[in-house]
Amino acid sequence: MKRRSFISAGIHAGAMTAMISALPLPTLAAGVRRYAITAAPAAQHLGPPDRPATSLWLYGGTSPGPLIEAWRGEELEVEFLNNLDVPTTMHWHGIRNLNAMDGVPDLTQAAIEPGARFTYRFPLKDAGSFWYHAHNKGWEQLARGLYGALIVREPDEASGLQDITLVADDWRLDEDYQLHEDSFGSLMDWSHQGRLGNWLTVNGATDPEIPVASGPVRLRLINAANARTLAFRLASGAPMRIVALDGSPCAAFEVETVRLAPAQRVDLLASFDEGLTILEEISTGDAIGAARLVGASQTTLAAGRTIENRPWYDRPDTAGAHVIDIHMQGGAMGNLESALFEGETMPLRELAREHSKLWAFNGIVGGYDHRLADLALGDVAVLRVRNDTRWEHAMHLHGHHFWVNSREFGEAGRDVLRDTYLMAPGETADLVFIADNPGLWLFHCHMMEHHAAGMGGVISIS
Repeated sequence: MKRRSFISAGIHAGAMTAMISALPLPTLAAGVRRYAITAAPAAQHLGPPDRPATSLWLYGGTSPGPLIEAWRGEELEVEFLNNLDVPTTMHWHGIRNLNAMDGVPDLTQAAIEPGARFTYRFPLKDAGSFWYHAHNKGWEQLARGLYGALIVREPDEASGLQDITLVADDWRLDEDYQLHEDSFGSLMDWSHQGRLGNWLTVNGATDPEIPVASGPVRLRLINAANARTLAFRLASGAPMRIVALDGSPCAAFEVETVRLAPAQRVDLLASFDEGLTILEEISTGDAIGAARLVGASQTTLAAGRTIENRPWYDRPDTAGAHVIDIHMQGGAMGNLESALFEGETMPLRELAREHSKLWAFNGIVGGYDHRLADLALGDVAVLRVRNDTRWEHAMHLHGHHFWVNSREFGEAGRDVLRDTYLMAPGETADLVFIADNPGLWLFHCHMMEHHAAGMGGVISIS
């Protein structure tokens, strides 16, 4: 089934004014913001209203899950209940978190069993666009819908600037608009780009209408897809001004098209007139309606707070830095002939057929027991990553943001602060960070099937 054959039908799923916000529980104490979220089976209409709802696993019964909002300097407390039939955890993507709250099973916590509860509580050091998602068998649990947006605001942030969060995903559906479950675990997907979908949604709807008043608006785009790098543009061709990447403010610059790898976020500043503005998705080469921004009648807005353009921290001096070489190999049409797995060197064919492993770091199939480096608190480190494969990879470091001379916006390169970087085939990149957060931190590809098939390792900071 081709993705375009689904989406080009031009089906519209009705008006959608805003994402659903989780209801905060009574405050425990000053500065603590509390939420309660349950993961459970649920159904939602991803396709036309006259077709069956899709059976999913969801947080709070909605796709995406409830919008969590808080303010920098607060503590966030989320009481989580697992009403699924399988173990799971919640990862707070992009948060420079406490290690015990990072949500990686068998590394930072035990998986939360069916019927069990777990309370996540951690300080919010940074304002920005983040998200939360399942991190146990993420290749399946994300594809079933376990994710949501987390927006942390500045304490003095004014309400004058319109602020809209758009969570995009591509789903792999069958003819009955149900998840294509037979393809879960497909080695064809795992050895190529990952599990690509054929049906696009924004905020859980197909080509939704988003009311927008005339004037400036901040669009927070989040890519929640398993593997597809999405690409967005305004149908009018008007430029979009990037003001933040992966939560961190940046020196503003303009683009006509923005590519978002899985897990990446971008904050855009745009100006809208009354009428219809169409946000298109063009990753397949065909323009697909992603969302319709419909001009609202209200045009008077209060003066808003000036958007910060300074990253959370400056690029550190790398003189004397700890350089960690990471040679990425594997996948279809790659050059990996064999790799070390569980103490034994095996040919790639055996790794694939017997263990569903297809990728390696430095000749070792990655996992939570693969220690990439041991750093001391405060060290400056350089992850020197060489993508020696035929595929793009969205490389994500837990618990930290890193500086990278990004080629994502053109060949000239642009120094940006990110937590997830999209690496081109054959590219070598230095990911520079300060090891200022103690614990065991995962570094992995956020094409979820690549991670499951061996593309990951752990950095220890003590």
